[in-house]
Amino acid sequence: VQLQASGGGSVQAGGSLRLSCAASKRTTSNNGMAWFRQAPGKEREFVASINWTGSTTIYADSVKGRFTISRDRTKGMVTLHMNSLRPEDTAVYLCAASRSAYGGASLSTYQYWGQGTQVTVSS
Repeated sequence: VQLQASGGGSVQAGGSLRLSCAASKRTTSNNGMAWFRQAPGKEREFVASINWTGSTTIYADSVKGRFTISRDRTKGMVTLHMNSLRPEDTAVYLCAASRSAYGGASLSTYQYWGQGTQVTVSS
């Protein structure tokens, strides 16, 4: 399974970014997908997940109401829309795929990882 994340960049606080994760459609269309992030010196943390149909999404409390995860199974694409960005959102964002159709918030659920894309939010 190959995952390719893109869309990161630098924005001011209050701005928006859209991250995309291109996945192998054939191997991930029935898999739960997620975004995690990792800031320097910190552990990798869960951001958002979506199940294989796109009917169930889960968000970390810190991003709830600001971020939206979605997927297009026909294109093998998972998108993270990030609004009202804050300096504390600064991190490398990584997309992940699970063998589970549900996915969820647990790091251990995900077996496949993309290379990450940097998001920097300045105050």
